Amino acid sequence: MKSLSRLGAIVKKEVVQLSRDKLTFGMVFGLPIMQILLFGYAINTDVRNLKTAVANQAGTHLSRQFVSELRASQVTDIIATVATPSELEVLLRRGEISLGIFIPNDFDRRVADQNRAAVHIFVDGSDPTILSVANQLRAMPIRFDSAPTREQKHAQIEVRPYFNPERRTPVNIVPGLMGIILMMTMMLFTAVAIVRERERGNLELLINTPVTSAELMIGKVAPYVLIGLLQLALILGVGRLLFDVPIRGSVSDLYIAGSAFIAANLSLGLLISTMTHTQFQAMQVTVFILMPSILLSGFMFPFDGMPIVAQYIGEVLPTTHFIRLTRGIMLREAPIGELMPDFIYLVAFTAVAMSIAAMRFTKRLD
Repeated sequence: MKSLSRLGAIVKKEVVQLSRDKLTFGMVFGLPIMQILLFGYAINTDVRNLKTAVANQAGTHLSRQFVSELRASQVTDIIATVATPSELEVLLRRGEISLGIFIPNDFDRRVADQNRAAVHIFVDGSDPTILSVANQLRAMPIRFDSAPTREQKHAQIEVRPYFNPERRTPVNIVPGLMGIILMMTMMLFTAVAIVRERERGNLELLINTPVTSAELMIGKVAPYVLIGLLQLALILGVGRLLFDVPIRGSVSDLYIAGSAFIAANLSLGLLISTMTHTQFQAMQVTVFILMPSILLSGFMFPFDGMPIVAQYIGEVLPTTHFIRLTRGIMLREAPIGELMPDFIYLVAFTAVAMSIAAMRFTKRLD
């Protein structure tokens, strides 16, 4: 009986301690709910509404009807109309579209001749899932009436994969994995930085020093920037040697983008460290951010195919923008100037997160 009484006292103590630890208590309910929402709602393998541009050089009733049928399929979301196929290729390189539809000026004759492709679909093949969707479009029986005979016609569709014609999965995975690895290590390192100093009592040494909050934040971040760049070089080397992942764009552009991403995650980690009281809590929050970054960044699933709410959340995450940068530079040979919106977001995110972290930090023990 005494043993059960002692056991009950320990259980009661743990329950009370858990109820007082609001962050851990919230994680008990927050993590399962987040996982259910992510896997059950936000992740959609039935890809729809891929951003698409159309170059309709025919301009006939038949070609316009084809575009209408294509739009009605809900696989494509036609966001732009251009004049030439070269413009479609530019939009693909910039990452502004996933599919480009080219309809040549002799479209009507090609429809009548089943031995010639009447439509060409340019595909961002850096994501094999998008290429599979494009192949489904090719097999889809898009039919339309041709006046005046009202005869049913079927357009032959040719799919042209760009940037990864061999359809190798590592070509898509490694540039995205680069962002996941850097995010996990950089954010985790700095998330426990201030907390570790507090737990070890080292903050007592800073109480009577002239070091400002901003100086302490920058001092904590600086060594990890070099570590992050070394990790970036390691990932690039392994990807190149073992998986033959190409680097078609500028290596310097890639390092510039990597530096901005590393700074963004270090700033986020510092912000987490100012919001938590123990290293365990800091790691909990890191895991809480890690999962959405993996699932909602376009790393595992095409970003355009996710529900709108999931896209809004994904746009907030630095990993989403870095994966666009790495795939654009490494696979599509896009200069960083064409990917500037994503780069600017990382810089702005760093500035905001670092400012909030510096304001929250105080040189005192609480």
